[in-house]
Amino acid sequence: MERLVLVHGSVVGGAATWRAQQPLAERFELVVLERPGFPPGPPVERVDFEADGAFVADLLEPGDHLVGHSYGGVVSLLAAARRPEALRSLTVIEPPATRVALDVPAVAEFAEGGARLWAEDPKDDAEAFLRTFLEAVGSDYDPPSPLPPELEQGARMLMNERGPWEAEIPLAALAATRFPKLVVSGAHHPAFDAICDRLERELSAERLVFPGYGHTVQRHQGFNPALADFVEQATSARTRLSRRAGR
Repeated sequence: MERLVLVHGSVVGGAATWRAQQPLAERFELVVLERPGFPPGPPVERVDFEADGAFVADLLEPGDHLVGHSYGGVVSLLAAARRPEALRSLTVIEPPATRVALDVPAVAEFAEGGARLWAEDPKDDAEAFLRTFLEAVGSDYDPPSPLPPELEQGARMLMNERGPWEAEIPLAALAATRFPKLVVSGAHHPAFDAICDRLERELSAERLVFPGYGHTVQRHQGFNPALADFVEQATSARTRLSRRAGR
């Protein structure tokens, strides 16, 4: 059974992020990661995409299919560059990897807005910071008030994040790898769409758009079938290559 390694983004952990993917467990082994700092684990002083990229890379096994959402998409791109030999495929959903497309005005504005939010917004009100962040990324989630303990921990980890606008994605190294790539967006935010378009071009990736679910694109009813098809095609392609190499 093929392994899908699922990497969550900011605020909420793996169980909440990938709830809609549980039906895929009938066809694949789902490995739902919880990044350091997120419940049920204890908080950490700093969330850093580089450290988390190494964390994920160390957990990969040969033949894995890596899937990352949002900040977890940035983490997954970095993990894939660290361990390309382990991967059978890579899927990223709206990664805020702004440096890949800073020449696009919407992306530059998005990056500047993020840097300004982290630099200027007060850090003494986790709920207010979370609401501002959710609006910025195009999420329609309305968190309960006051925040329940797990969500408050996630919001505080958000405030301690290293901004993804600092991430240097090794595009050339990733483009040179042989595993298939899939890039997914939700047609709700011009910056995310532009980043995904650039990743499609630079990585020769497949590209899908599922509108109507904001930043939580993986909840779209078409996402699971599309991901399953992509994974199975990647598996079949690797099997064919292995057979040819064995001749």
